[in-house]
Amino acid sequence: MSARSKLFRWKDPWDHSGTEDLFLQAMKDNLQEQWEHCLEYRSLAQGMDFHPNQLQTMEDLYRLPPLPTLLFKRRKIFGEPQWRIVFRASSSGTTGRASEMGFRVGDLLCALQMGLRIAGFRGLLSPKASHCILLSPKPDGKKAAPRTAWAASLLSPVRSRTYALRQEGAKLIPDIPGTADALLRYGSGTAPVRIIGFPAFAWFLLQQLESQGERLHLPKGSKLLLGGGWKEFSAQQADKSTFYALAEDRLGLSGPDIAEFFSAVEHPVLFTDCPNRHLHIPIYSRVLIRDANTLEPLPPGQPGIVNLITPMVQGTPVLSILTDDIGILHPAGSCGCGTMDRAPWLELLGRGGISDLKTCAAGAAEAWKGAAL
Repeated sequence: MSARSKLFRWKDPWDHSGTEDLFLQAMKDNLQEQWEHCLEYRSLAQGMDFHPNQLQTMEDLYRLPPLPTLLFKRRKIFGEPQWRIVFRASSSGTTGRASEMGFRVGDLLCALQMGLRIAGFRGLLSPKASHCILLSPKPDGKKAAPRTAWAASLLSPVRSRTYALRQEGAKLIPDIPGTADALLRYGSGTAPVRIIGFPAFAWFLLQQLESQGERLHLPKGSKLLLGGGWKEFSAQQADKSTFYALAEDRLGLSGPDIAEFFSAVEHPVLFTDCPNRHLHIPIYSRVLIRDANTLEPLPPGQPGIVNLITPMVQGTPVLSILTDDIGILHPAGSCGCGTMDRAPWLELLGRGGISDLKTCAAGAAEAWKGAAL
């Protein structure tokens, strides 16, 4: 059994100290795969004076070429042979460009094992059928967000699905009043209700209920599952305390009935929140925070650009991804939640673009756009 398979079968998803050797070996194996079977990745890495023999210890992870997400929005980069790619997913493309990732069978098995492990730990698996309000359009094509929301609805048997959005080109068109009406119908019954999707649209739905003077106490087992970020609605983003207070007031949901997730199509590892609402990093991933000007790693507690590292995907060379998110890495043991405190946690401060900050990720994408390709 490969190191990657063992890592994704590990019982405790927060046991960083117990899985360091597995993680490192899985990274080495994936790196060798990309080096041998993805010419573009090898060319990019050589252009940055990197060679696989530079990855010897966990402390060497920062040496991996941190490819910016912008690069994948401009180029489709897949490992060979491409017939091994059985599934493709793309980002939302809210900026007009979308990343496209290719996944092999082994990648999908890892995703399934991870998803069930995290969902089970978070108490989201249930045998009781639920009405699902999906704050996304129907899955159509390669878009990752609708597929992810649909997949999340399968964590319990589905009694019904209501889609709050429709896709028109690159735009998501919401029907918040109609969704509120459906929620009121389901909320008066006995079956659990699961609201799944973008926090921005969940917030708009809560505001709609408030404007109508409606207050629900959703049936036992109901959940609010949030993921995907606020994207173009960042200017309207509510702080967490206000958001969760309104959810409790209008839906009767609080504590473990509200779960927040963080992931990216270029880094499809699930981060989930703890009782203190901190996003803990599971064993399938490591996070570095880099200085925006030098790309040098920063110590815990300092803000910088978020660099996400995983051996999960072999179909696309996304071992080390430089995002446009600004964040702070907090060490294990600093949360105090007790449930996930064995793992460090990531505090997301926002995106560089929201303050017209041209990050080094954007600069790197420009520099690498034609490098050795």
